[in-house]
Amino acid sequence: MTARQCFLTFFADKYPRAVGCCLNDSFDELFAFYDFPAAHWRHIRTTNPIESTFATVRKRTYSTRGQGSETTTLALAFKLAMGASTGW
Repeated sequence: MTARQCFLTFFADKYPRAVGCCLNDSFDELFAFYDFPAAHWRHIRTTNPIESTFATVRKRTYSTRGQGSETTTLALAFKLAMGASTGW
């Protein structure tokens, strides 16, 4: 039994809609990432604008961890998200 079949068997009863629509119908598209050599995986970027925005926020907030209060961190994340949205 392949890893895909094990996953489908294990989660099909608990999450039937997710397993049906994503993993069965779009399996090749979802896992096309693994068709590339492992050395290239790090450089493959997503075209999802939400993920791209959060990558910018995550990068900046990680580097300033422990700096300031929760309010200043939220303000920083907001300003970064607003700045990233100008490129859409």
